[in-house]
Amino acid sequence: MPRSPPRKLNPLRPPPPEATGTPARRRQAAATGSGRSVEASTEGVLGGYGCVNDVDVKGSDAFLRPLLAERFGTAKRHLVALDCGSGIGRVTKNFLLRHFNEVDLVEPVSHFLEAARENLTECMEVGEDTHKAANFYCIPLQDFTPEEGRYDVIWIQWCIGQLPDDDFISFFNRAKIGLKPNGFFVLKENIARNGFVLDKEDNSITRSDAYFKELFKKCGLYIHSIKDQSDLPKELFAVKMYALVAEKPKIRKNGKRRRPKNSPRMIRS
Repeated sequence: MPRSPPRKLNPLRPPPPEATGTPARRRQAAATGSGRSVEASTEGVLGGYGCVNDVDVKGSDAFLRPLLAERFGTAKRHLVALDCGSGIGRVTKNFLLRHFNEVDLVEPVSHFLEAARENLTECMEVGEDTHKAANFYCIPLQDFTPEEGRYDVIWIQWCIGQLPDDDFISFFNRAKIGLKPNGFFVLKENIARNGFVLDKEDNSITRSDAYFKELFKKCGLYIHSIKDQSDLPKELFAVKMYALVAEKPKIRKNGKRRRPKNSPRMIRS
């Protein structure tokens, strides 16, 4: 019996009949216009798989925590993140605000962003610090340019499939200027087994690992680390997390990458 194709975690957004313009703009109209029909809830933004929220947050936390220590050290520092394709603020509220003093959100679907404002009105107290959602931008990623040198981490999750290759490359090239020294991107996304899968209902693209790696090269980005998201329902696409940096990793004479300063080391007996 043939196996059913994997499902996505981001919601289906069929293009509205009035969508016109270039194919890229029609894809964006699909993401914004008919996104209005998707319920502004965890269940809605996860395409009916709200049950994976806790697993998703746990996996993201395990991936990010050591990266922050490695890149920025353990000394107290004011950290700022950008949540791309933020939806209702699910990732910001449940995860990013645990680690960052400020989080900005960018989301093209207006009623998702309004829900995010409502969900994130209260600040989060983390130790002696106050963590908050700072700015809300209602704009598509292909039109967004971040403030120069503002962000320690730019987090992009379950939204990059709405961008065709040219817009993907253009976005990352613009977004680089938004990173602070030692800052990095995290891309968390559905992964096709081979090549790519085009969703005919919302015109989004699910790319393979090899496809992503070719695009990263075209963006001038280097993979710092990769990790698979575990414990997802079997019927869903596999999900990978990529930490991406703009600087080429330095290679020692022994062929190993040089650790950044303040990088924790393993203590051996």
